[in-house]
Amino acid sequence: AIARTRRSETLLAVCFLDLDGFKPVNDTLGHDAGDRLLIEVANRINVLMRGGDTVARLGGDEFAILLQNFSKIEECRWAVQRVMKAISEPVYIDGELIKISASVGVTVYPQDPCDAETLLRHADQAMYQAKQKGKDCIHWFDHQEDSLARSHHERISRIEAALNDGELLLYYQPKVDLRQGKVVGLEALIRWQHPDDGMIPPLSFLPVIEEHGLIVKIGQWVIDTALSQLESWNSVGLTTQVSVNVASRQLQSPNFVADLQHALSQHPTVDPSQLELEVLETAALEDIVSVSRIIENCRDLGLSFAIDDFGTGYSSLTYLKRLPASVLKIDRSFIQDMLIDPENLAIVQGIMGLTQAFQMKVIAEGVETSEHGRLLLQLGCDQAQGFGIAKPMAADQVVEWQANWHPDPLWQSVSGLYWDDGDYPIFVAEVEHHRWVSMLVYALENDQPIPHKHFADHSRCHFGEWYYGPANNRYDHIYSFHQIEPLHQRVHEIAKEMDRHIQDGKAGLARDLVPELIRQRDAVIDGLRTLAQSVAMVHPSITDTRRSEAGVDCRASN
Repeated sequence: AIARTRRSETLLAVCFLDLDGFKPVNDTLGHDAGDRLLIEVANRINVLMRGGDTVARLGGDEFAILLQNFSKIEECRWAVQRVMKAISEPVYIDGELIKISASVGVTVYPQDPCDAETLLRHADQAMYQAKQKGKDCIHWFDHQEDSLARSHHERISRIEAALNDGELLLYYQPKVDLRQGKVVGLEALIRWQHPDDGMIPPLSFLPVIEEHGLIVKIGQWVIDTALSQLESWNSVGLTTQVSVNVASRQLQSPNFVADLQHALSQHPTVDPSQLELEVLETAALEDIVSVSRIIENCRDLGLSFAIDDFGTGYSSLTYLKRLPASVLKIDRSFIQDMLIDPENLAIVQGIMGLTQAFQMKVIAEGVETSEHGRLLLQLGCDQAQGFGIAKPMAADQVVEWQANWHPDPLWQSVSGLYWDDGDYPIFVAEVEHHRWVSMLVYALENDQPIPHKHFADHSRCHFGEWYYGPANNRYDHIYSFHQIEPLHQRVHEIAKEMDRHIQDGKAGLARDLVPELIRQRDAVIDGLRTLAQSVAMVHPSITDTRRSEAGVDCRASN
């Protein structure tokens, strides 16, 4: 058939066909009835065969068919569909009405340019895929799909070899309390030290095994390695907590709690409270009843749980109420952009409110700058991690880093203060104003129209509406509040001057004003921060010494 197809430059369809629901016929009506059903199926297929086509029963309820002499792929599809339709017609055996169907795998030569043995194997693989999809289904072999499947399998095998050969290791990223200026723990993060490709980050290989049993083995290795490291640190006087990420498949594996209990027993000098398990929000909500029970069992062992990447899944008050986790980690995407995006800032504020209502701790991921930490402290979020604090580091670097770490002076300047809920709009106004100017600068530098409506009227932007509305009612009696108004007016005057240059066709002159606009923007932000300082209250946790060092009166004394 292959030789004939090659000579005639036509197509050959190689089909593997397996009957759906044949076993129940054998079991309920007997093997004689099953034999007669197979004969009926064979006859129906035979009737549809043309000269040169071939059908064979390979064994059991499995058939192979060679359909030849097609000029286009659509003809192959119609022929296979006719076979499927014929098989699915009802048949009476011993007075019983039997309805069956078939799962069919098909590969087409020369699109699949292989030898006879390989074509049969590909058709068999396709039939298996059809079975996986459900009854009465056709699956067409795809070379690219097969290559991807083989490549996927090879990658899984290579990752398993990395585990067995000791190529995997853990790095540790510190988590700190910004207000108290101390390290409160570390997050264990997996890395692959590849002998040829160097250090490979987790997102380059963990997704490959997310749905494979290997993720459970690697998860167990992570927990055991973290416990061994805690044991080592305990021996040199560094008592800390390490959090490890637990994949959904590992968390819901039948022996998860038993395996965890065994791992703890192998490290008796480690207090279970030194280990925290982090679960992705999306994983925690897949089966909330089961996950909640697992979390409770782990808490009975002395461990704590954190919900990771909170805000990126299906955040729900109902789910949050039912999950017995003690910590929420705000996803880095909200933290990184909260300095320039009021919506992200609002999300962070909202999550902070939730954690207070549910009496949970909160940790902010993605702190990349001093400003991130400063704003988080002002919002009431004390614990954080991110590159602005420390990058993940090897275990042998942790002790020295922790001994030499000092909190940022900007964080210390606000660590002794807190704000009433009614004062939070000051921070929103800061972000709004920053974005307003940034959008204007971006438009100028990219020859786009000015994006703001009424940009010449300083009272009609978001900042102006706040300043002349709620802020005026709240802060009219404060001197630093009134100092902001001329600074903000000047920003709009510069914007108006820029627009005039653009209307005159002098975009270059408009861009020349950008540095002055940025300076004036910063002056407004400095004014807002002065206002925030003037309405701040001394945090109840700080000592009298810290109160005097803060240099700010309590609001009650103003």
